[in-house]
Amino acid sequence: MNPSQKIPLAEKLGYGAADAAANFVFMTMILYQLNFYTDVFGLSAGAAAAILFWPRIWDAIFDPIMGVLADRTTTRWGKFRPWILWTAVPWAVVMVLAYTTPKGWNLAALMAYAIITNTLMMTIYSMNNMPYAALGGVMTADLDERAKLNSYRFIAVNIAQFIVGGCTLPLVAKFAEGHDLAYGWQMTMTIWAGLCLILFLVTFLTTRERIKPAVTTKSSPKQDFADLLKSSPWIVMILMTLIHFAILSFRGGALYNYYHQYADKTAMFNFLERLGLTGPDLVIGVPKPGGVLEWLGYIVHGTRDQLANSNADKVFYSILNMVQRLTTVIVILLSASLAYRFGKKAVAVSGFALSTVAGFSFYFLKPADVNGMLILTILSAVVYAPTIPLIWSIYADVADYSEWKTGRRFTGIVFATIGFALKAGLALGSASFLWIMAGFFNYDTHAPAAPQAVIGYRFCAGAGVGMMFGLCTVLLMAYKLNKRTTIQMSKELAELRKISAGQSFAAVS
Repeated sequence: MNPSQKIPLAEKLGYGAADAAANFVFMTMILYQLNFYTDVFGLSAGAAAAILFWPRIWDAIFDPIMGVLADRTTTRWGKFRPWILWTAVPWAVVMVLAYTTPKGWNLAALMAYAIITNTLMMTIYSMNNMPYAALGGVMTADLDERAKLNSYRFIAVNIAQFIVGGCTLPLVAKFAEGHDLAYGWQMTMTIWAGLCLILFLVTFLTTRERIKPAVTTKSSPKQDFADLLKSSPWIVMILMTLIHFAILSFRGGALYNYYHQYADKTAMFNFLERLGLTGPDLVIGVPKPGGVLEWLGYIVHGTRDQLANSNADKVFYSILNMVQRLTTVIVILLSASLAYRFGKKAVAVSGFALSTVAGFSFYFLKPADVNGMLILTILSAVVYAPTIPLIWSIYADVADYSEWKTGRRFTGIVFATIGFALKAGLALGSASFLWIMAGFFNYDTHAPAAPQAVIGYRFCAGAGVGMMFGLCTVLLMAYKLNKRTTIQMSKELAELRKISAGQSFAAVS
């Protein structure tokens, strides 16, 4: 195996397509799912927390099982690529069902439906995304190419997140016209599901698996797990991932309410007016003005004294989401060069430390300080963006470390257990936001604008997020695979693979 093996540009772009698809589910889940269950399904905070928590915990438990299956899959397409193909159609179908609200059902039936569809969605997500994540670890052994591969991947991810964050709520509102929000969600998710199906097929058709273990040996799942428990880099990354992904779902629920309940609507209206995104009242019987922005629901109609039921908060929040994603895409382009110069660990520690400061800063913003919200959104994206692809490259390094120490490669198990921590973190993040709001701030889904609840949104979106980023920073500082060690490990593994390949060729001859 040549350690400097390059990946063609088309393959890098194709690899990113599947994670872009996954983020039509992932980002919808992070930004909107909590409020979909409370506002559209009409569930209480406790019921919504249960629906979000238990399916994701099951998904976390299923990930290691999926890792064992993937590591032991043998097809002419490889170990991991086939799963992307096999799950593409079921993914699209269940994705629509998970955001469909049955009509005329009682509360118990609705809860059962939500739990079943959410559990199916999370299971298929695991069957697709865990092998996909492991695929990146076997496409190349070149450390720089891995960093570049993940840069392309997360540019694609952030383009998808840009679309989800900027277009979902306006499209839901658009399709809801003449119907209801439930119909708006169903139609919007149907569009996203169709895109997912296409993107999964692109990844399957364009990628290749290249890395073979230095030594091919048989082992049991029990032995694989036992070896992982001896790996300190794996232990650190498991804990860091648990907290890291708890941040994402926790912050998603907090920020949704922060902008819808804490931020001042008049200030948001003034901001949108300066952008030319406001218009006069609509008159019944008179056609709406034309244009793409009007069709997407980006024009706020009315005046400052009619903001109680306006969409100013939704448009402002969607714009901030798009600005954040655009900034992230631009800065991600620098991640590979930063990692090459300073090492992945150093860049990740710096990014999470600065994200800690940015998180706490949100707490000190006043409701009318919409310019400050925009500036902090941009700064948060700038400092956090380089860490996104590098963290996933670090996961591949953890798989290399296990092979380096044991002589056996079990990439699927490494990524599956990381997936366990990821999904458990997402579950804890969403549920803990609701538990904290209900337990400490008297949160009631039927009175989301209550003064005590608004205090809670501000605390969770600011200080709560900052504290969790601080914990991640400390854990990353304890991670021992720095730049020097990863280079040494890569060279030694390349030699072992070269020797193994030569022995295999001699045996065949």
